[in-house]
Amino acid sequence: MCARVASPCVGLCSTTLGDPVCRGCQRTDDEIVGWMALTATQRDRRIAELDALRERVAGRFLHVADEACLEAQLKRYRIRFRPEQPPLSRAVELLRVGRDRIRELHRYGLVPQQSVAGLSAAELHARLSEQLLDEANERRRINPTQTPHRCLPDPECRA
Repeated sequence: MCARVASPCVGLCSTTLGDPVCRGCQRTDDEIVGWMALTATQRDRRIAELDALRERVAGRFLHVADEACLEAQLKRYRIRFRPEQPPLSRAVELLRVGRDRIRELHRYGLVPQQSVAGLSAAELHARLSEQLLDEANERRRINPTQTPHRCLPDPECRA
């Protein structure tokens, strides 16, 4: 039996609405369609690239002051995250889910950067999401042939 397939999906796939890049996970439509054809190593590498993108973009807006507090809030609100997922990537998910309820970021272990200190969590999420989408679209523009290679079955998965 195969192990559970790792995926960066957050259950908000905007490619079904015609977006070429998903607003939820920042994968291209081709990547989403071909995800199962990737080996476990290829999927892990792509997830790490997506985490790095979220860290880079979220770092322009936020600083994680208390990782334990952030994790506790994620668990409290049952927001899915991976153990190896970097804190700023986790913060993106927290803002996506809680943007309309979060009033004080410090209660979630987060501190806004000076340039966005006066923004609400919803405004912060909107700006962050816009930049994530811009960068993901730019990656797609630079690498238009991102259809994943059709691979042989993953040798790590034995039926």
